[in-house]
Amino acid sequence: MKKIITTLAILTGLCTTSCKDYLEEELVSTLTYQYYDTEQGVEDLLKACYETSRHKFGYEHGYALFNFGVDEFVQGDQLNFNYFNVYDNRLNASEGYFHDVWSANYEGINRCNIAIQRVPVVTPVRTLVTAAARNQRLGEAHFLRAYYYFMLVQQFGAIPLVTAPSEGVQLEFTRASVPDVYNQIIADLRFAVANLPATQGEFGRATRGAAQHILADVYLTRGSAVTDVRGQKSTDIDSAAFYADAVINSNVYALENDFGTLWDYRNIAAGNVTNAIAAAERSKEIIFSTQFNTNLTLAGRFGNQMHMYFLMSYDLNEPGLTRDIVNGRPFRRLRPSDYAMDIYDRKNDSRFYKSMKVSYLANNAASIPKWTATDAPSPNLVGQAKFALGDTALHVIVNSRETTLTERDLTRNRYKTYARYYRRANGTLVDGFVAAGGGKFPSLLKYIDPNRTTVAQQQGTRDGIIARLGETYLIAAEAYGRKGDYGKALTYINKLRERAAYKAGETKAPQFWQTEGGSRNDVSSTYEAVRVTEAKFNTNDPAEMYPASATSAAQRFIHFILNERTRELMGELHRWEDLARTETLVERTKLFNKEAVNIQPFHKLRPIPQAHLERIFTQGRPLTSTERQAQQNPGY
Repeated sequence: MKKIITTLAILTGLCTTSCKDYLEEELVSTLTYQYYDTEQGVEDLLKACYETSRHKFGYEHGYALFNFGVDEFVQGDQLNFNYFNVYDNRLNASEGYFHDVWSANYEGINRCNIAIQRVPVVTPVRTLVTAAARNQRLGEAHFLRAYYYFMLVQQFGAIPLVTAPSEGVQLEFTRASVPDVYNQIIADLRFAVANLPATQGEFGRATRGAAQHILADVYLTRGSAVTDVRGQKSTDIDSAAFYADAVINSNVYALENDFGTLWDYRNIAAGNVTNAIAAAERSKEIIFSTQFNTNLTLAGRFGNQMHMYFLMSYDLNEPGLTRDIVNGRPFRRLRPSDYAMDIYDRKNDSRFYKSMKVSYLANNAASIPKWTATDAPSPNLVGQAKFALGDTALHVIVNSRETTLTERDLTRNRYKTYARYYRRANGTLVDGFVAAGGGKFPSLLKYIDPNRTTVAQQQGTRDGIIARLGETYLIAAEAYGRKGDYGKALTYINKLRERAAYKAGETKAPQFWQTEGGSRNDVSSTYEAVRVTEAKFNTNDPAEMYPASATSAAQRFIHFILNERTRELMGELHRWEDLARTETLVERTKLFNKEAVNIQPFHKLRPIPQAHLERIFTQGRPLTSTERQAQQNPGY
């Protein structure tokens, strides 16, 4: 594919970095804002507008702000930034990650503002000669500005709304109302929809479908408010359905037939690393992604670091194992909650085991243990290796509380086994993941990155998925369900369930017969077992773990959709926003995350960064402490 050379503008000057595939770096040492008076300068600026989209994936703020302190994940055995999960008093306006996400998105917004100003007036030479070409570039800038504002308004609520370039020192900013911010986001995205092409010749640029997907999400977010004031209109849910349908029916995108292909860990584990990842990143299901690079000088300071945070400890004192590239560098920040493990039909819905890594193959001959007279199943095995290189060395069992598995069963296995539940000799049930110190659990494999070059490398190379068609189907389903059209909603849900089911003839995950009660040679379809009917919403189905407050079909449907979003999108950095927008953050987090002991209603918004409040002026002077507090969100 054609690649682009770029330089990047920031708020107060110029720097250089790049994004894989559609952005490659060319170092330019001395540039001024006059560079943007040239066509090449404007083109480079437009490419620079994309760089901020990488921020969400770039460091620990990615999981802390978007997937911690919710129902899906609790802390592993490394407690860095666990206050985002427990909501203690360290979660305040001085926390640097709030300032980081604030400044990064406003940096991106300012780049877009400059581009929107300069594209119409720059002298065309080659690429911006026609009105259509200019409008396409403007569509990209409007799309990205809207996306960055959408990130900010969901986190912080009322925020400064800046639509002109900040080329000098500006100190006076006032917060625009949430409805005004949403109006601007929608206006930008509608412009983008009208002016972006269905496809782009350069991979990674925004398309009409990307704008339609984000617009559907925006309308759904605004229109789903009940007590919150977001400027919601009676037509919002209709608009969400309309734009989601436009993406689905565009014939540009397609669901992968196999959910696992999106991450394709099977091919990665088999050694087909580069091709497997490249195929997954170019999937027709991907609507918009942020780009990273396998060349570390071009990957940005951090790259995509999400590959570390969802992994269990497999590399410390485990027989037959040492840290390697394929299995990843485990930072052990997050482990799946009980809710996240139980909300799946793990037997029939393949998404659980296609999202989770539960087995590790021996890679260290020096530490492979030998049978002893105490543990050998038969005397002739004494002194022989329990397993060989390439055999299973460690396995994680995700079972239920009804298990009959005993502690003795675990110790007699030839390889190390960690079970979610097991029983002591006296019958006492043990939570095995807790008993193991919190560092043993099924690991989310969606970010595993074997294109790294060393076992210690933190810079990640995989693209970060921002929008994919599986989510578009869920947006459409939720919109129709909110309209009371459950039949239409189910057509979208069951399309995803059809993909989630094991297909006829498909070899099932070993856990199907080892743990979940299936038969080893069963190659039949499981679709009928996972197909959804309206009974899911009309009755209190125990499998859905509905909160006590969900007493009507409409209420149960919203919680069902949140459950389905977990099953489809777990760990993809949507969850805090999902719960905040549906006004279920406190209820569901308290119900399913026992560590979030301090969560309060005001936590539905983040604090306005103290660094921002201390730097802004009013009427030519700094804010007083009283004025700063008036600009702060309640509770902080």
